Order: sequence, then C-alpha cells, then structure tokens
Amino acid sequence: MVTRQEQQDASTEVVEVAPDILRMQLPISLPGLGHVNTYALCDDRGLAVVDPGLPGKASWKALVDRLGKAGYGVTDVHTVIVTHSHPDHFGGAGILRHEAGADVLTHSAFRTWLDPDEGDDAGPDELPESVLDAPVDGDDTPASHGRKPWEIQQPWGGGTFKPPLDRRMKMGLMKTMGRRWMRAPEPSHRVDQDDVVTFANREWVAVHTPGHTNDHLCFYSPADGIVLSGDHVLPTITPHISGLVAGADPLAQFFASLDRVAGLGDLSLALPAHGLEFTDVAGRCQEIKDHHAERLQKLRDASTAVGETDVVELSHHLFKERSWGRMAESETYAHLEHLRHAGEMTSRRIGDDLHYAMVPEPAPSEPAER
Repeated sequence: MVTRQEQQDASTEVVEVAPDILRMQLPISLPGLGHVNTYALCDDRGLAVVDPGLPGKASWKALVDRLGKAGYGVTDVHTVIVTHSHPDHFGGAGILRHEAGADVLTHSAFRTWLDPDEGDDAGPDELPESVLDAPVDGDDTPASHGRKPWEIQQPWGGGTFKPPLDRRMKMGLMKTMGRRWMRAPEPSHRVDQDDVVTFANREWVAVHTPGHTNDHLCFYSPADGIVLSGDHVLPTITPHISGLVAGADPLAQFFASLDRVAGLGDLSLALPAHGLEFTDVAGRCQEIKDHHAERLQKLRDASTAVGETDVVELSHHLFKERSWGRMAESETYAHLEHLRHAGEMTSRRIGDDLHYAMVPEPAPSEPAER
C-alpha cells in the first residue's frame, strides 16, 4: 500500500518553505495521519506559530525541540494561530499562552471541550488514543455544554459513541494529574472573514472555510500568493466531512469554501497542515470536489440498488471494510444529507435509526390527446 504524504511520520528537520516561514512537523497518531505541520512565522518580535500539535508531553517536547533547531525558544512565541478546533491543531496553544504569554488567534466560532464555558465543537470523529475526551463537532446547544463525546446521540441512530470504561477512567485520571498538558486554548483574538492580521512581515487575510469544522480558517497573503490551508485543502487526501458538524449541510459548506479558496487569485503556494506544500491550489480544490461528486454518485447507485436502508449499510457501500465504523458512518450521513437537501433523497426514522431512499423518478407524462 502506498503511504500518502499526510501519513508519513513527523520529520525532525526544520524547513524554510518561504521567506520568514518555517515548517516544523510534530508527531501525531490519528486515522490516516502521521504528523501535523506547525508553521513558524518569523518577525522582529519573535514567532507566531500555526497549529502547535496535540495536547501532551510528547508533542510539547517535539515542539520545543523544533523551535530550538530553528534558533528559538518557547518565550519567543508571541502568537499562536489555530486553524480549527481539532486537538492536533489547538493542543499546544494553552501551554504557550500560559508559559510564553502568547496571544491565541482563532475564528470567532472556535470553542473546545477543555473550557466548559466555551461549549463543544470539534470532534469524536477525530480523537486519538492520547486525547480520548476530544471535543464534539456541532451540537452547540446549552444542553451539550460540558458533555463528553459519548453522551451525544448520533443523529443517524445507533446510540452514542462510548469508549471502553478503562479508557474513560484513564482519561479522567490524565485530566486530573496532567492539567499542564490539557490547558484550554483561551483565545485572546478572534477573527472573521476578511479580517487582516500581520505576521512574518506580510499581511494575511482571514478566509473562513467551514465544512471540515464550522470554525476552520485559512490565511491568504495577497503579496506573494501564499495560503495557509490547514486541513481544508490537503495535497493527497481529503479532510473528513463530519455529519456531526453543526449546520444543515456541511458538504455544501465545504464545496462553497473550496470555491472561495480557489477564487483567491494569484495563488502560488499552499502550506497545508499535513503533507508537503504544493502549488496548483485551484486544481487541487477541483480534484477534491470531483472526489466527493464520485462519492455522491456511489450513494445514488447503492441506494437505487438496495432500496430504503440505514446509514450503516450505505456506509459499507461507500467505504472499504477496513474503514467501517463511526467515521465512515458520519461522513456517509453528511453526504446523504447533502442529497436530501438537494431533493434527491428522502429520509424517515424507523425506531432510533434514520433510513434513506432515492426520490422516485417522475413517471413520463402521457401525450395529450388531440
């Protein structure tokens, strides 16, 4: 099996990918991912770092090591930029704010489970072994605040996600004994679409790109056509589009966000959160849209063949057996909801489970008699 760029283990090398921009890779272990790219944006004040890895001692030690190789220390970090509310992106932000006094910059909608006052946003679809209590995509109702991922009902049925008791007990102990590693990011600066910030001796325009999460941000430098693309546009894989993201149709949001990035203009370089930098950003955006169009057609064909059925069965038509499970079901649900909103499918609840069926083709009309 070919190892994709995003799956490769973290390199210990620090690479200058553009003037005043360094790429540092931190180790992670998530489905289909082996590292996260933390970018250091260098200026006369020190550094702004983008997406400082998972919570935990191992990721922190790797970050300190990479900073040292670049000739910097923790206290040189004046700002942390978090592209979105998944733990491999915000994990080190709280520690950097506490130990370096760094500002934390996020989208205005950013929230995580670490601070009960913030509610929940990013999710159990993405949780690694070391961060089992990951935040929950969507469900930003007061009733969801402070709840753990396994307490949120899956909208397509099948109950809740519930890890084994020993894992839940382990995470409770980790949170109690290791609060240094589990500090809330506590954003000090929240931005929205078209807000402008200055780092690495250039201006960056905030580009809101919901779909993967509601709060996903890219940053675009018009001066040299560089885009910090986070998880939104990756070089060889597509980000998970979760049916748990708040909003009626996250896949439609994702398509619109891809069009927004593709239309930015003279893009010369994308700096993704996983994998290596690439140049044909608009072309890659179209490839990702084409990939999801193929998935939508697979669901149309499968639904036509099997008739009305539930999300679990349809996920088995969309994904290979090695990928079956919660993430596959969540993404299948997002695609089915896209088809339902487009008027191509209907859904109804049978017991606890949602069942979907294609809308029948209208019968051909009889020719009018003369």
